[in-house]
Formats: sequence, structure tokens, C-alpha cells
Amino acid sequence: MAVAVPSSIEPVIPTAKAAEVAGASLRDLDRFRASHGPRQASLSLDLEGGHRASVPIPASVLELLQGILVQMAQGNAVTLVPVHAELTTQKAADLLNVSRPCLIERLEQGEIPFRKVGTHRRIRLADLMAYKHAIDQQRAAALDDLAAQAQELGMGY
Repeated sequence: MAVAVPSSIEPVIPTAKAAEVAGASLRDLDRFRASHGPRQASLSLDLEGGHRASVPIPASVLELLQGILVQMAQGNAVTLVPVHAELTTQKAADLLNVSRPCLIERLEQGEIPFRKVGTHRRIRLADLMAYKHAIDQQRAAALDDLAAQAQELGMGY
């Protein structure tokens, strides 16, 4: 069975109407999951000519769909990328919200694993996300420390 996979990881940017529809779909999906719990389900598709098809999907796909709908309902762009995908330095920098030179510095310092394809660096998405998770945890810990110090000094935070 052939499956269509996007050839790029360009984001889908929802229109205002799509965001509204995503919000309605999210509410319906939330009600379904609240009453049926996290288990396999089927999606019903209305096709041209009045035909209807039912497609079974695993619970993990429902969870992923719910996450996509949350983001789209908020008007955020959404991208679906396989975990084993490799990114260019520019795409990786965009995901971390840093400049490309900043990212390359991190790569060359060994903070993020990468490989070279000719002269080009490629970063596995899984490695990039692990790095992002680690720095997010460091930032949260630093903020907690600053808040604790502010409390000790009576700064009202």
C-alpha cells in the first residue's frame, strides 16, 4: 500500500477558517476521548457522491491528531516530521530559534551530534530534540533558582 509522505518539512499554516474548524474538531475529539478513553477508534470520512468510508486508527494517532488540532486551532503552523529525519543546519537553527552560525558553533563544540554529507552538515531530528529538551530543562532550573533568590531577597516575585 502506497502512503503519501510529504517531500519537505514545510509547515502547514492554517487560515482563520481552518483554525476555526480545527477548534470545532478538537472539541469533538476531546468529547470522544473523554467518553471512550485512549483506545483505537475509526474515523469516518465523507467522500464525494455521498459515499462514506471508515478508517481504523490507533490511539497514538488520535493523540497526535489532537496535538495537531490544538496547534492549528491556535493559528500555529504545524509540521509533521519523521523522528529519523535529518535536517539542514538552517532548518535545525529555525527549530531552535537561533541563528545558523550559533547552531554551527554548537555542532562544532560537540553539543549536538551531526554528520557531513560532502561539505554539508546534517542533524538528526531526534538528536536536535534531545538537545532542545536538555537546554529547556537547564533554562527552567535557572529560572527556578532566580525566582527562589528573588523570594529570599523579598523582591516580590
